[in-house]
Amino acid sequence: MLWSLLKVLIFIALVAGLTWGAGYLLEMGDVALLTVMGREFVLTPLMAILAAVGLLIAVWLLFKLVGLLVASLRFLNGDETAITRYVNRRAERKGYEALAEGMLALAAGEGRLAIRKAERAETYLGRPELTKLVVAQGAEMVGDTALATATFKALVADDRTRFVGVRGLMKQKLAAGDTETAMKLAEKAMAIRPRNAEVQTTLLQLQARHEDWAGARTTLAAALKSGNLPRDLHKRRDAVLALAHARDAMAQGKIAEATRDAETAQRLAPGLVPAAVMAARLAIADGKGKQADKILRAAWVNDPHPDLAAAFAEIAPRETPAERLRRFRPLIDKHPAHPEARMLEAELQMAAEDFPAARRALGNLAETAPTARALTIMAAIERGTGAEDRLVRAWLVKAVTAPRGMQWVCEACGHVHAEWRPVCTHCGSFDRLSWQEVAQSDAALIGPAQMLPLIVGAMDDKRGPAADDAELLAPDTGTKPRN
Repeated sequence: MLWSLLKVLIFIALVAGLTWGAGYLLEMGDVALLTVMGREFVLTPLMAILAAVGLLIAVWLLFKLVGLLVASLRFLNGDETAITRYVNRRAERKGYEALAEGMLALAAGEGRLAIRKAERAETYLGRPELTKLVVAQGAEMVGDTALATATFKALVADDRTRFVGVRGLMKQKLAAGDTETAMKLAEKAMAIRPRNAEVQTTLLQLQARHEDWAGARTTLAAALKSGNLPRDLHKRRDAVLALAHARDAMAQGKIAEATRDAETAQRLAPGLVPAAVMAARLAIADGKGKQADKILRAAWVNDPHPDLAAAFAEIAPRETPAERLRRFRPLIDKHPAHPEARMLEAELQMAAEDFPAARRALGNLAETAPTARALTIMAAIERGTGAEDRLVRAWLVKAVTAPRGMQWVCEACGHVHAEWRPVCTHCGSFDRLSWQEVAQSDAALIGPAQMLPLIVGAMDDKRGPAADDAELLAPDTGTKPRN
């Protein structure tokens, strides 16, 4: 500040001196007499101009020398100067070049090279928020867990990179299978960045695995509020969490709480079969048969399901087969061509001992969609109509190797569950179970096919009538029963 003011004053003095000198030169004659320390100098106008120019050059050189001296002193003192700026620009250029090379090494899968380049960039840049991230990723790539952990912890210590460090540690714990610590880190990461979609999804999955249904519903609400989750998906998952909480409450004997949560789940997702079944059964237990009837009818319209039919039968457990068939008729007529409705009517007709009507209800389902259940029903119909035992056994033979039909299957890993669950027991995915047909692999048929001779009773007669019927009923592309 003081040096700048001094330069301004000197500039004003120079301008004033030049102005005075120019006026003097205009007024002087052919020569001028200059006396310095008793000595006289005769100056012509040209010599005066040259002297003025020389004076300006001398002053300019003086300024430069003083500036160089001041810059040297500031450089030695550690202040920013042109020299330091040059050195810093050169170091910054080298640092960013090393950082770029490290990122390219990461993209090429060369983790060790990426670490070396990042460490070199750190010596030039002094930007740990950039270089340490490359080091951590390179360490993970080469399997150096200790270095990656240490680097992520160093990132946590910096406010600018705390979220990146916590997220990296969370992913490490997930990879190691330490879901409890990973959930705590996910909660910490969400506290830092509440709107981060990845952290919200991870935390929701972990809370569901640990059956923290209340915490999961809070996380789900945060995802909806931040715009990371569609409203319809939020309602579906909120219903799943409410149903899971209702099941836990039921197991603990908290009937009122279980009823409230089950009704909430059924209201949020009318198509969620387990929610409708639980809400209906709780209503039946409370003596509210009409309410259970309404819930089950609404769910059946969305998608016929055997669990709905089983709960619907519980509304009037002492009714006769004929009365039950009349009560089920409106449900069956909602989806008359649906396989579930056709098999349900066939079973009700068999309970009423009207086997011809059961055959008409089942139709050609045993040929067009041969599942174990359909083929077993067909065997029961044959038995009820008085068919020969070999024909009944032939249908049972075919049922052994037939597809299991509709099952609860995890869409993430394909694992089949005997009953619906909010979380897959195989891969831990949340809300991924769906009611779908399970494909039957050829390997799954080998064991049952080897037991077919025992089922049809043809151990002694290698080509008996039952074996002939079994071969006749077997599909062309499937595994035929062995004799």
